[in-house]
Amino acid sequence: MNLISEIIAFTENLMAVFASFRLSDFLDICFVIFIIFSAIRLIRETRTVQLIKGLILLGIVYLFVSAIGMNTTKYLFDKLFTNVILVIIIVFQPEIRHMIESVGRNHFSGITSLRRRTEVIKHNEKAEVMIDEMCRACSDMSDEKIGALMVIEQETLLGEIINTGTEIDAVITKEMICNVFYPKAPLHDGAAIIRDFRICAAGCFLPLTQNHDTVSSALGTRHRAAIGMSEQSDALVVVVSEETGYISVAREGKLKRNVSDGELREILRDKLLIKENGENDSKLKSFFRRKKK
Repeated sequence: MNLISEIIAFTENLMAVFASFRLSDFLDICFVIFIIFSAIRLIRETRTVQLIKGLILLGIVYLFVSAIGMNTTKYLFDKLFTNVILVIIIVFQPEIRHMIESVGRNHFSGITSLRRRTEVIKHNEKAEVMIDEMCRACSDMSDEKIGALMVIEQETLLGEIINTGTEIDAVITKEMICNVFYPKAPLHDGAAIIRDFRICAAGCFLPLTQNHDTVSSALGTRHRAAIGMSEQSDALVVVVSEETGYISVAREGKLKRNVSDGELREILRDKLLIKENGENDSKLKSFFRRKKK
């Protein structure tokens, strides 16, 4: 009888919960699940996973020292956890910035008021010229094994990176690119930043990737800088290795190595040209937004 009473009581409680369940409760649960899923997707395969493991380990140590009465150590942990929000913001600053930029790119890039036919044609014509000159330059530098690192700015503005180098504001030609990365040129060691189909600056310093677990140890500084730049922005980064002459392309934290000049051309055209259906239209809007500034 007691078992039957317990089953009846459980059933009544469950029915009471469902009776009081509101649409807002359902939306609340869905929103929390979405936030958790998005956070997991953003931190997956990055150094954030290792940092979270470290924080969990610190929490376990804190519980241990509290249980056995290590008061001095517990005092230090109390001070640390009092400012844990500030610590998390400092430690996870690159990831938080990347998350916010990703949200902005994904959810606020749908405005199409500037997509007029003549502007699309103008944009694509300039992009085609730039792509042709870059591919020719990369092919020549690959044959000569001249190292190069070029960053094509897109939605995420790279003003901080540009300030680390020398502003030159030059038209993109094969000769100009080869001159910038000529081994005895003063700016050849840094990166060239391309903005609005012009070489905006050269000799710039890029952030190196911190994702050591998945990045090959055989990669040099140029390739690590290319991956790091693509992790922290939506830029398209082109690398030419001075050791092997291989051409590589980095985007969204991924590096595609040893591409031919033909493959490079197709990658650049796919990412930079405005499609007839409006795809990649954000490139056009960002171009005219910066022109107005």
